Amino acid sequence: MIGLPTGTRVWIAAGVTDMRSGFPALAAKVQTALQENPLGGDVFIFRGRRGDLVKILWATDDGLWLLAKRLSRGRFIWPQADGGKIYLTSAQLSMLLEGIDWRQPRRTAALSML
Repeated sequence: MIGLPTGTRVWIAAGVTDMRSGFPALAAKVQTALQENPLGGDVFIFRGRRGDLVKILWATDDGLWLLAKRLSRGRFIWPQADGGKIYLTSAQLSMLLEGIDWRQPRRTAALSML
């Protein structure tokens, strides 16, 4: 995973996105549907109908990134909302990209107070 600068916000674009979309269409969706600036340095994540492919749009000082990841097995966990945006932490982004349910991660052992 590419390290994000401190303070970078990560947003999921709820609903389904046409995965044929490239830079211009995804940037337009960020502006119109999410009401954010696609060049502002935030990370925007989009998922297709089948759920096994995501695209990430991220603007840095020297250009615009478009990253894609397809899971060989399973689906990316996505919110049920038809539209809007949902904020993720960097840790939740890492879980999402690994195909882990980022919504309610559970510890594998109980924490004990010493």
